[in-house]
Amino acid sequence: MDDGIGESTRSVHSAGNPDERTGSVQIPIFQTSTYAQRDFADHAGYEYSRTQNPTRGALESALVDLESPGIPAFSCSFASGMAAISAVTQLLESGSHIVAASDLYGGTSRLFNQVLSKFGVETTYSELGPGELEACAQENTRMLWLETPTNPLLSIHDIRDLSEKAHERGWMVVVDNTFASPILQRPLNLGADLVVHSVTKYIAGHSDLIGGAVICRDESLGENIRFLQNTIGAVPSPLDCFLTLRGIRTLGIRIERHCDNAEYIAERLESHSKVTRLLYPGLESHPGHKTAVSQMRRFGGMISLEVEGGETGARRFAASCDLFTIAESLGGVESLVNHPWSMTHAAIPEERRLEIGVTPGLIRLSVGIEDAEDLWRDIDRALDTV
Repeated sequence: MDDGIGESTRSVHSAGNPDERTGSVQIPIFQTSTYAQRDFADHAGYEYSRTQNPTRGALESALVDLESPGIPAFSCSFASGMAAISAVTQLLESGSHIVAASDLYGGTSRLFNQVLSKFGVETTYSELGPGELEACAQENTRMLWLETPTNPLLSIHDIRDLSEKAHERGWMVVVDNTFASPILQRPLNLGADLVVHSVTKYIAGHSDLIGGAVICRDESLGENIRFLQNTIGAVPSPLDCFLTLRGIRTLGIRIERHCDNAEYIAERLESHSKVTRLLYPGLESHPGHKTAVSQMRRFGGMISLEVEGGETGARRFAASCDLFTIAESLGGVESLVNHPWSMTHAAIPEERRLEIGVTPGLIRLSVGIEDAEDLWRDIDRALDTV
């Protein structure tokens, strides 16, 4: 699709054209496990839905349009974000080493620490500040793993700079783009080799499905990911693919509203007397703000903060919210409040959580698309209870 169109236009039209045979405006749900063949091994491109499915194929085409507009790329969708992440790590051989950003999603850290380590793949975590990537490098390092913004501390990493340094050493660069979405940031344009998503979050956007995706531009990498997708078999159902496509149609306009609301709320939280720590890359006070400006179109819908009273204050705040539901996940149209210490990042050892700044008092807000003033009133009332 043309690289010059707007993001809402891209979102609507990347999700599919009318069906050529029936004229259906929406892509059909091909709810089948297998396909009739004309003769032995003589088929119309589909033989078994673990290998390929037309609804899944439409989703994968849409993801290419979103992450790599105007430039050929390859996409594979998975049954979850963790399935997508797991598939990418299986590009590595036993004995490999990963350099990863410090405050990764807890599920990613759990995979690296408790699963990959059993197969001889080790990980070194770093804040990736000046000189730190070089200090982490080993002879067997094969991959640099980034989230930006990170989960839950919303740290910003310079994708272009780190990609250049990693490529000088022959490493693959993987960026988890879940928090930004393709609407706000396109890591492939900045030098990343592979992009992963939990499409559960902003891409699908309605908290009604689980899914993941991998997108890359290198044909060989794309073929390897496709092989792993088929061999491992962690593929999404046709219905989940259809629902994701439906979500993509409103992705552009949803992301704008998420950003509008988060910026509005973050600006007010910055001067609130009950807030002791505030993390939002759209604020000039954020240490990664300048880098975010250079690589993101806007700053996303996620805010992390600490309030007076530590964990007790955090619990009072969350319990007092009416419009922010206490729940895991993020990126849906509804607003959510999360306690990383006991929820999404509980699998990380306590000492490590404290070391990277995931404290018992940290709160993560997924700001939805409700009216901004209503959300702010809800937050303001909840802060009064702290």
